[in-house]
Amino acid sequence: MEGPRIFFTLPFFGGINVNETEINLLIVTLLLLVLSLVLTHRLEKIPRKKTQILAEKIVMTIDNLVEQTMGKRYMNFAPFIMTIFASSLIGSLIGLVGLRSTTQDFNTTLTWALATTFFIHYVGFKYSGFVGYLKSFTEPVKVLTPINLIGIVTTPMSMSLRHFGNVLGGSIIMSLLYTALGSLSSMIHIPIPILEVGIPAILSLYFDLFSGVMQAFIFCMLTMAYISNTGPSDDIA
Repeated sequence: MEGPRIFFTLPFFGGINVNETEINLLIVTLLLLVLSLVLTHRLEKIPRKKTQILAEKIVMTIDNLVEQTMGKRYMNFAPFIMTIFASSLIGSLIGLVGLRSTTQDFNTTLTWALATTFFIHYVGFKYSGFVGYLKSFTEPVKVLTPINLIGIVTTPMSMSLRHFGNVLGGSIIMSLLYTALGSLSSMIHIPIPILEVGIPAILSLYFDLFSGVMQAFIFCMLTMAYISNTGPSDDIA
């Protein structure tokens, strides 16, 4: 599988290459910005417009998910969870229009995982204190300390590789199917729409749409679980 294409180089920043993933990430960011502006345009105290009703429904859904998964004390993480979910989902869905999914680049998912790791340790230090959080790496027994320390590195790696691997695997399968079905259609010398368009379209809906939604959801669930497990739960005074 080829990596992202390099579009151009920035000579004023030491020759930094701007590749396909970075351009598509910019497109995703602009799409999310436009969507946010449309949904929040001229908000009213009593929602009557469909866009405002949809916006409030999305916010309430994320808030409920964060509250049920993490607890009320972690509600300030709802915007972060929403940002990751939307970026991952739109980043995968752009594959439906012929663009390279941003989640096919390991650097994208690794960045999200590193952000999650930062908040994991932030919550740990916030609620346990510096010394208390460091002591948590010696629990439940001190002999497990090296393994717990290794987890600092393995957690972001496992999260990012899981998301990246599933999306990349789907892309590879689609490429192989396109090649195989195209060859089959050429062998019989008769264009068959179901082989050239029908089957690839159906499978693309699965890998780009269904799988994209599932991977975004799973990544967010893991993010919420890791962060909330570092700090106290709501039933602890």
